[in-house]
Amino acid sequence: MMMALLPWYPWIKAFHVISVIAWMAAMFYLPRLFVYHCQVAAGSPESERFKIMERRLLRAIMTPAMLSSLFFGELLAALPGVINWHSGWWHVKLLCLVGMFAFHGGCAKWRSAFARDANVHSERFYRMMNEVPTLLMIVIVIMVIVKPF
Repeated sequence: MMMALLPWYPWIKAFHVISVIAWMAAMFYLPRLFVYHCQVAAGSPESERFKIMERRLLRAIMTPAMLSSLFFGELLAALPGVINWHSGWWHVKLLCLVGMFAFHGGCAKWRSAFARDANVHSERFYRMMNEVPTLLMIVIVIMVIVKPF
């Protein structure tokens, strides 16, 4: 079955990269929206606008992009010869992916709190959280491209 997908390898990889770019763009933008959302009063028209933007970003872009990244990534991983399962880089990448999924879940939780006007975190917290996907992405890209170990 997987051998039949080998001719499609470049297409699968292209769609995986496209999906990851969309997911990362949303992961960079949503915490930035939270920073700005912290600056407006709960229940204000601006706050309501942020709630709509955050919900749409999470549901229409971020989650579908995550799911398609996962789907195409699993297809790539299943193709014979693409991954040496004993290489250390693969394990580091997988650990960082777990971090990405956890961050995605955290964003969903934070968005839900904003939707209920129950945010408990500061603008500074979201500014710091905004750096997490960047750091994870850097490690993942180095692991996949350089394969240092």
